[in-house]
Amino acid sequence: MFERFTTAAREVVINAQQEARRLGHPYIGTEHVLLGLIHDEQGTVARLLRPAGVVPAAVRTDIQGLVGDKFEPDLSFTETDAEDAAALKAIGIDLAKVRAAIEASFGAGALQLSRPSPRRRGLFGRRSGGHIPFTSRAKKVLELSLREAIRLKHNFIAPEHIMLGLLREGEGLACRILADHQVDFAQLRIELADSIRNEAA
Repeated sequence: MFERFTTAAREVVINAQQEARRLGHPYIGTEHVLLGLIHDEQGTVARLLRPAGVVPAAVRTDIQGLVGDKFEPDLSFTETDAEDAAALKAIGIDLAKVRAAIEASFGAGALQLSRPSPRRRGLFGRRSGGHIPFTSRAKKVLELSLREAIRLKHNFIAPEHIMLGLLREGEGLACRILADHQVDFAQLRIELADSIRNEAA
């Protein structure tokens, strides 16, 4: 899957990891993916969300207000459900191979969600090495970005596909933040799809 990611899409994942570290979180959640998506102020996703006030500083403040000093990741979505796995398998995508590719790109255990230790926030903030694991929801967003690319008949995954995956997942903290900013999800989907079509043409 990651071989389909454009350079900009790979930057989103890297920036999400950096944002998680910056906030002192021991996991990468949908909220960090959202920050990764709007990190490039010239990017399509940032441009489309800016009028609603969805900018990095505001989203970081929202995250801190919602998460506070708790470091419990959003675990309500467990593993890829059978329907999604079957749909991906039907088009020749083996989730075991996708997960192996992710771990090859981001390190062994990158998809394993480890429970944070009960230590205080400062200790996490000082951690500098290693990979931060994705929550199940964030992994689902990345898998859905591939499904969105396939739905749009694209052989690449751009940041817009990741944003479409985030909207499609619909339950994470990122979507709550977007809803709090009164983002019209249906309109955003249309604008993202139009933008990708124009870039692909």
